[in-house]
Amino acid sequence: MNIKNTLKSIFYYIPEKEYEFDMPENTNNSVNNNISEDSQKPKIYSNLNQNLEYVKIAYNTLINSDIIIREFTLNSRNKQYNAFLLYIDGMIDSNIMNDFILKPLMLRNQSNLYNGDHSKVISESTTNNVTIRKIKKFNISDFISNCLIPQNSVKQLEEFDKVFSGVNSGNCALFVDTLNIAFDIEVKGFKQRSIDAPNNEVVIKGSQEAFVENIRTNTSIMRRIINNENLIIENIDVGKITKTKCGICYIKDITNSDLVAETKYRINNLAIDALISSGELEQLISQENGFRYSRNNVN
Repeated sequence: MNIKNTLKSIFYYIPEKEYEFDMPENTNNSVNNNISEDSQKPKIYSNLNQNLEYVKIAYNTLINSDIIIREFTLNSRNKQYNAFLLYIDGMIDSNIMNDFILKPLMLRNQSNLYNGDHSKVISESTTNNVTIRKIKKFNISDFISNCLIPQNSVKQLEEFDKVFSGVNSGNCALFVDTLNIAFDIEVKGFKQRSIDAPNNEVVIKGSQEAFVENIRTNTSIMRRIINNENLIIENIDVGKITKTKCGICYIKDITNSDLVAETKYRINNLAIDALISSGELEQLISQENGFRYSRNNVN
């Protein structure tokens, strides 16, 4: 028994009954909450290698098989710049990507080989027979956006969060060396369910179109039915993780503005991680209404 007790005392683990540790106070959390979220959002670097490294870490490119990073050399004004495209395979149209983005940027043509004066005369005045001209210098970002990318929707973004939001929705992001911005280019091409007759509300005499899962398809249906420029469609992201896009639709100067403000208030104050269906949104809004009603009664 003595040998057994000796071996047990040497090899057997006995957990400690008392632990020494400090719990953080709530004052630190209150200080962190006072910091604005915009100041914590990472900005795009002017160094292409830093942007590339940040993107690879954010999207886990060593594991994810559908995240594509296309590195290439961009030709602009007879100069070459290192650049790369970020997009998700299966969500973009490859024909649009090849014909309207890669070819204009990579191939040598008259637009990107011209080495003349790209400066723009803003104003011109003559004083004592001396002509004074105010000239705007050449800007590579404006030249790429206005001359080299023949695409219908091109945005210049400065924050990684906005860039990743566009990429996750089916766009591609263009990063160019020496530029602290990224170009969000619309190249959506993913497959979706086509518009079909409604199953839950069968209409004999009337429209046979029903809403689908794509919000832009649903808003286009409403635009075709309500042919009025006063139709307002505001987008709100719901869910900290999923960031599901919800559309608040109303007609300006007809809808009660207080009801619209109340609806936006309830949706913006939904502290949830994910939103899956419209039925779930309806329950959450009704719960928020009951909570506000009880709180007002207490006050």
